Amino acid sequence: MHWGSVLEEGGAGMVRPYFRTHGRTRPTRDLPIETLVSITQRGRAVVRGSTPEETEICALLRTSQSVAEVAARRRIPLGVARVLLSDLADRGIVAVHTARKSSGNRPSLELMERILHGLSRL
Repeated sequence: MHWGSVLEEGGAGMVRPYFRTHGRTRPTRDLPIETLVSITQRGRAVVRGSTPEETEICALLRTSQSVAEVAARRRIPLGVARVLLSDLADRGIVAVHTARKSSGNRPSLELMERILHGLSRL
């Protein structure tokens, strides 16, 4: 099958995530869905080499968001969000905030409530 025909026949949804991440499926960092991310001072400045998707993520991260919230708000698959956020963090554009753990090595109830509230606003 020719790639042009896949795009023309509505298969673009299957191809687009692959192109958004330059063919990568794994982030360079471990980013669980509850991980909070925010834009850094460097990220607030105009950053050359950023894709339109990265620019839109940076605009969204003016306030801290969870990885799940970024994926939902940008309407992108969770795996794609993880790769893009990982790339931005590697370049110093996004800060990754480690979650406080409660007993049993699980996220705190406060963090989970914040994520649930954020997702319910979508």
